[in-house]
Amino acid sequence: MTNLSRLPGAFDHHWDWQLHAACRGLDSSVFFHPPGERGGAHDAREEAARRICVGCPVRESCLRHALAVREPYGVWGGLTEDERHALLRRSGRASRSAA
Repeated sequence: MTNLSRLPGAFDHHWDWQLHAACRGLDSSVFFHPPGERGGAHDAREEAARRICVGCPVRESCLRHALAVREPYGVWGGLTEDERHALLRRSGRASRSAA
């Protein structure tokens, strides 16, 4: 479940980027896998989501949001949940080693 305490609150300027997203109005099933999805169907769905994200004008804002709130599911900013988790893990290790 998403940790809502990390969300920025009800300030419209925090969410305006979503109005310009390439995925706006598309079926969310492209970005979020159904239960039990595996193999080729899973890979094809993720690739379709990435193709949408690659040209999105707000891709960086989307990814920043997903990382900030530790979004646990779906493709956000062109990265899957596993990729985001790995990125956060690497960044956490880097922060600890710098301290």
